[in-house]
Amino acid sequence: MDTRFKRPLAVLAAALSLTGCQTFSPDGGLSPVIAFAGHELRKDVTAIRTDADATAAHTAVMQLLKRPLTADSAVQIALLNNRGLQAAYNELGIAEARMVGASLPPNPTFSLSRIAGSGEIEIERRVIADILALATLPMRADVAADRFRQAQLVAIAETLRVATEARRAYHRAVAAGELARFLSEAQAAARTAAQLARRLGETGALNKLDQAREQVFYADVTTRVATARQLAASERERLVRALGLWGRDLNFKLANRLRVLPRQPLAMPTIEAEAVRRRVDLQIARIEAETLAKSYGLTNATRFVNLLEVAGVSKTTRAPDTPAVRQRGVEIELQVPLFDFGEVRVRDAKETYLAAVNRLVERAINVRSEARDAYRTYRAAYDIASHYQREVLPLRQIISDETLLRYNAMQIDVFALLAEARQRIAATTAAIEAQRDFWLAETNLFAAVVGGSPSGEIAATARASLTASGEPAPH
Repeated sequence: MDTRFKRPLAVLAAALSLTGCQTFSPDGGLSPVIAFAGHELRKDVTAIRTDADATAAHTAVMQLLKRPLTADSAVQIALLNNRGLQAAYNELGIAEARMVGASLPPNPTFSLSRIAGSGEIEIERRVIADILALATLPMRADVAADRFRQAQLVAIAETLRVATEARRAYHRAVAAGELARFLSEAQAAARTAAQLARRLGETGALNKLDQAREQVFYADVTTRVATARQLAASERERLVRALGLWGRDLNFKLANRLRVLPRQPLAMPTIEAEAVRRRVDLQIARIEAETLAKSYGLTNATRFVNLLEVAGVSKTTRAPDTPAVRQRGVEIELQVPLFDFGEVRVRDAKETYLAAVNRLVERAINVRSEARDAYRTYRAAYDIASHYQREVLPLRQIISDETLLRYNAMQIDVFALLAEARQRIAATTAAIEAQRDFWLAETNLFAAVVGGSPSGEIAATARASLTASGEPAPH
């Protein structure tokens, strides 16, 4: 082979030897997600990609559903059974495929042409390589690796979101069920009192005003029971959606009441620093800015060259009664920037990078504020719920008992008794709601320190960036 033809192929082979190609991981890049779930959530996660994976996950879910659900078991079921979370893990696999594809060198192009006429036959062979794509391969592979790490953080954020929503839905469902049962008990007592009032009225021992008071109290409680039951059913359905359950799995049992409050609230004096260090959405924003910085550098480096290809050409000409003539050479194709000097691409990349930096700074400021606000809400919710449990409900029970004694002794009328009953129902309802709010505040506090805002706008932005950067690598 002629040295002029060997040279471009030798350059291509040398460049290929310098590039390191990425390979697919055994778990599809799920290792950081598994580590996060085990350390922060104390739970297991898995990507369901085979029938064996699906069977194992379903078996684990069935075992958890045999017992009344707790907040922890509800979270574990959601992490194993929520199909939206599985879709996020599939997106992680897509990101890994794009990373591997971006690390591969561009495929060379081979062409063969044959032209015959006037007794002559001309055969031309070409080997074409995209030198620009090959030269920028290490930087493009580095950017793709950053995108893959960002995709892993997005999967972690989605895992945390599903776990947090499951825990919130569990507390709401249990509180709604507890409130519905309490009001049902109050309704039964009000029904008995209304029936007794009607009998006393028939005998003339109770006037119409007191009879009407008993009846309207029973009607009011009945309305509240219907509302509470509807709320309990809706909250249970919300929990069902969070857990990804359907069919026979809907017959799970919930706890009858919320857990008691802890003896002492959490003390978190360095919550701002901890949130800045641990927040997943902030880590996603950091990688977004770093990746765009690298992309901006790549765009700036190639602003004047859009296409640079080197072709090794070999041509053979045959004519009748003459020996074949072979010709070899090199052809270079270069796009000349007569109109577009790359300023548009550079300006676009620069502004995109600066926008990411500004969003990162804004997110860091917001993270501090969200953490402070979440902790203040948590402490206030603890103080309020504790006040109801230790002060209001015991005092309300004393008042209720004393009022009933005075009513039986005919020292007060039925109106005072009904007023006390309404106040007791209102206090108990408020206590249940305050206890629910505390557990929700604790869940939100954990999300504010580790996970991110409920809207998940950072993860959504990162997911959009990953999708936009998913063009296949030039091969």
